[in-house]
Amino acid sequence: MGKITGFLEFERQNEQYIAPKKRIKNYKEFTIPLEEDKLKDQGARCMDCGIPFCHSGCPLGNLIPDFNDKVYKGKWKEAAEILHKTNNFPEFTGRLCPAPCEEACVLGINEDPVTIENIEKNIVETAFEEGWITAQPPKVRTGKSVAVVGSGPAGLAAAQQLNRAGHSVTVFERDAKVGGLLRYGIPDFKMEKHVIDRRLKVLEEEGITFKTNAHVGANVDANQLKADFDAVVLCGGATVRRSIPIPGSDLKGVTQAMDFLKLNNQYVDGLVDFEAVISAEDKHVIVIGGGDTGSDCIGTSNRHGAKSVTNFEILDRPTEGRPAHQPWPYWPMKLRTSSSHKEGVERFFSISTKEFLGDGKGNLKGLKTVEVEWLFKEGERPQLKEIAGTEKEWECDLALLALGFTGSEKTLAEQFGLEMDFRTNIQATTKDYATNVPGVFVAGDMRRGQSLIVWAISEGRQAAHHVDAYLMGESHLPLKDDSDLPRV
Repeated sequence: MGKITGFLEFERQNEQYIAPKKRIKNYKEFTIPLEEDKLKDQGARCMDCGIPFCHSGCPLGNLIPDFNDKVYKGKWKEAAEILHKTNNFPEFTGRLCPAPCEEACVLGINEDPVTIENIEKNIVETAFEEGWITAQPPKVRTGKSVAVVGSGPAGLAAAQQLNRAGHSVTVFERDAKVGGLLRYGIPDFKMEKHVIDRRLKVLEEEGITFKTNAHVGANVDANQLKADFDAVVLCGGATVRRSIPIPGSDLKGVTQAMDFLKLNNQYVDGLVDFEAVISAEDKHVIVIGGGDTGSDCIGTSNRHGAKSVTNFEILDRPTEGRPAHQPWPYWPMKLRTSSSHKEGVERFFSISTKEFLGDGKGNLKGLKTVEVEWLFKEGERPQLKEIAGTEKEWECDLALLALGFTGSEKTLAEQFGLEMDFRTNIQATTKDYATNVPGVFVAGDMRRGQSLIVWAISEGRQAAHHVDAYLMGESHLPLKDDSDLPRV
């Protein structure tokens, strides 16, 4: 695959970014694509490694050496066809996925891994530019109908697969526009929303019906949905946000990250004026939570013109390289510095917020923290211990809670009569993605809990296979065995 000696001849080369001071003046994507000949060189680095561990590193099972080889040879259309065999939306994953495939790359054992994610993005962008991505409506309709609830990556993947199997698919989205967290959670500087709209046009041309402002369990009755459709697939995500139950959490200025990000995305989309957003302008912002959502809050706060941006993480500072207990090809929990971090933030690890401080009028003016350490005993859960004498007060006008999600909302489970697990995920196994109610299936974060976009697409594709088999007795839609998919 690639050039036999390519990994010896060419070093890894990443796409460049517009300088931070310039890019924070707007919400546009800021990557500078590599030239075609340099992309070919990157494809040439893919080794003839015998066993491509990148396959198992990718939850979709993308045929990575195959499309790398086509890029090296300049056969971009063939590369696009290979990529779309396993991934419905590579333009999403090529921008947003943390690339577990690269951590599993064999070349990554002792060199920098192949730039798989960037190659993927350039393949699909070339395919759109050349007009190769067109609607593929089914030649025959089965007469069966399916309702998909939720239009995030899991819902969109399930919808496209089921539509291509010949079923009539209707997607119900409770918000005003389709896309779920792709539209309302991901800032435009990471993925501009015309990228979603471009793909939605293809899905609509294939025959999928989208109904927005359609909140199943609120203004759309669940029982009616079961009566009207032959099967229902729930892809509503894990949207219950984790709170921080400490004194002062009700002060004005203590804000959930997703509220902050959604309003800003609506502003960028022209749906609301800037006065309607939760503004970080001229404020001392503290983002509590060190994951991707926290990073998105940092980038957005800098674009608002915050006085300062600080980031707290309760966990220990990760190692710079791969930890010894997470050897290749496993996903390593190492220190990751995002493009938003490079735009301006001070990061603190092993720190816990104890109290939010008000100004006496209900407004946030600061917070108290304490440094912590984690105690590990074999066979026991890690214990958190506060370090005496490390208490500190911080000036803060806006605290953004980016603490992750605890599971799915209970509305759909209650409306459909579904069983939930102890994490408030709707119960269904990977065996068939079926719930305890016949004809009702579940996929994505609503089934497995908060996870990656690439897992959501994989879940939607897998669920579609089982729904098709339920409706028709068998399915010819692709199915990937979960046994070789490492958890991320």
